[in-house]
Amino acid sequence: MGRRIRPLGLIAFAIALALVIVACGSSSSTTTTSGGAAGTASSSTSASNYKVGLVTDIGGLNDRSFNHLSYVGLTQAEQQLGIKGRVLTSNSGADYLPNLTTLAHEGYNLVISVGFLMADATGSVAKQFPSVKFAMVDSDATAEAGHPKNIEGLLFEEQQAGYLAGYLAGLYAKEHGYKIISSVGGQKIPPVDHYIAGYQAGAKAADPGITTLNGYSQDFTDQTKCKEVALNQIAQGSKVVFQVAGGCGLGALSAAQQKGVQGIGVADQGYLGSYILTSAEKKVNLAVFDAIKAAMSGQFDAGQNRTYNVVNGGVGYGRIGPAGLKFAPQIATIYAQIKSGKISNIPNTVP
Repeated sequence: MGRRIRPLGLIAFAIALALVIVACGSSSSTTTTSGGAAGTASSSTSASNYKVGLVTDIGGLNDRSFNHLSYVGLTQAEQQLGIKGRVLTSNSGADYLPNLTTLAHEGYNLVISVGFLMADATGSVAKQFPSVKFAMVDSDATAEAGHPKNIEGLLFEEQQAGYLAGYLAGLYAKEHGYKIISSVGGQKIPPVDHYIAGYQAGAKAADPGITTLNGYSQDFTDQTKCKEVALNQIAQGSKVVFQVAGGCGLGALSAAQQKGVQGIGVADQGYLGSYILTSAEKKVNLAVFDAIKAAMSGQFDAGQNRTYNVVNGGVGYGRIGPAGLKFAPQIATIYAQIKSGKISNIPNTVP
């Protein structure tokens, strides 16, 4: 999906406006306190003086998904590295620029933006504050206009996690004679489609005769929208529903529970109940913690990306529910085959 290009004049005006309203604050702010000792970090900057700011996407810290996991990574860095952290929550896309600008203006050493949709705003603010380092979750630093050297990307091979979840869904469906499974995405953006493409490929590898349905809610927060998409899929015969829509996706899983079919979550959502077959895990917390630790020690990947996958433990699958436990050894084997490279070239695009 192509990145939207904003008129330069409008961006400059927006950043200027953001600087004016920094003191007012455009969103809710959470300032966290350090729970660790400064001496635990190896850094050219004193850990107690190292400040990391995190800007969430509109899902907020209670999305039980990627924003929450980013916060977990920041909290871990506070406790283990002794840094000072602050979180700004975006209530809408209009908050991206002001939030990022606030943290940069206040001299944070590293500013982390959570989500593909924040890429343009991050690039714009990074150019205005070249001495501040930025890390973008789910965004490719090499694709930023002008190739700013104070940005690094934190990317994931979500298709590997999707493949594992899809393979389990395919085995489950095949055993019970079910012919259809489905997925609900938030928006058609690369991180979402990576999951879905892998899920479809894994399901077809386990059961070549399976049919995979897919739909988008065009939303990452409104659970009713995802629930509606999922209910339509279940009405068409889907027996497993995979959510890739953040907080909105909880509605898709609610539909699965309501209709007595299996759900597949993200970020290990097995806690929701026994109807969760498994979850496609993307360890954003690990990436955020690693980015902070590396930046503190002078290992910032300027203009480049850090990529997380099965090999380095950045993606995987969560706990397996009762309906899938008999297939756990097979999924462990598939995981090992992805890690060894025996299974490779998993697709990451959805038609």
